[in-house]
Amino acid sequence: MKITGIEALKFGVEDRQKAAGFLADFGLTQIQSDIDGADLYSTLNQSRIYLFDADDARLPSAFEPGSTLREVVWGLSDAADLDILADRLAGCEGFVRTADSLSCRDPNGMSLTFRVSSLSPVELQVAPINQYGDIRRVDEASPVYERGEPIGVGHVVFFTPDLATTEAFYRDRLGFHLSDCYEGKGAFMRCAAEGHHHDIFLLHVPGKPAGLNHVAFTVRDIHEVIGAGMAMNRKGWSTFLGPGRHPISSAYFWYVNSPLGGAFEYYTNDDYLTSAWQPRTMEHKLELFTEWAVEGGLDGHTRRQLKREA
Repeated sequence: MKITGIEALKFGVEDRQKAAGFLADFGLTQIQSDIDGADLYSTLNQSRIYLFDADDARLPSAFEPGSTLREVVWGLSDAADLDILADRLAGCEGFVRTADSLSCRDPNGMSLTFRVSSLSPVELQVAPINQYGDIRRVDEASPVYERGEPIGVGHVVFFTPDLATTEAFYRDRLGFHLSDCYEGKGAFMRCAAEGHHHDIFLLHVPGKPAGLNHVAFTVRDIHEVIGAGMAMNRKGWSTFLGPGRHPISSAYFWYVNSPLGGAFEYYTNDDYLTSAWQPRTMEHKLELFTEWAVEGGLDGHTRRQLKREA
């Protein structure tokens, strides 16, 4: 059985108009929705973001108050995986089997659906980088991006009050692989032995209940991370943190506060792992989260750090 990654995210929001404006500015494309009464936005690889009213009765119950993520749809490599996964998930809370999907709730209270992947491969021209002893870009300038155009949903991050139980569910029931962990504090997990550093990160903060921390979207390169983040600031969306770099995954990032709940992240250059990788156990420290970062973002007009209002 192989889970391929995140196919779709369904949000229940308190202000649909504001949320829709955010997604459009973030670089997603609105397309015809296949669910009546829901707005639908797509990335380049056809990952889908659905917007529902927070009180829409068709949504699974929320695991936290306010606007937030209500369901994660994961892809499977083929239809035979449904039968394998059904055996693993039978007896889980909210388990439902249909002809072409499975659904349940994880121990953290998040609703999950599994179906055969329908994402589309994306071919893009990405300018190579030049490093000492490894010159790959010749007679070509690096690009400057005026906005972001996310390729796909890379990962989700949840707060969890019971890290051990939730991690065990994703490992033992779904076959996820531990990439790295903060001892007693967090688990970075990928859905296949070979793949990018993590598809989900489970974070335990003492006294903090279950909830959404952020959703992350892949972009082409560091230049798009910075151009996209500045574009969001120009449009009036505030930065949570960025640009910056995560030592634990090597990724460059920029987080923007989101009216859908939590934050939305642009990122690129994360580690790619195989079964040969040995998970690292580390102490949860600020310097492992950020090697460096610009607090408040960069002003898209001056290209300098944003000044805080007095």
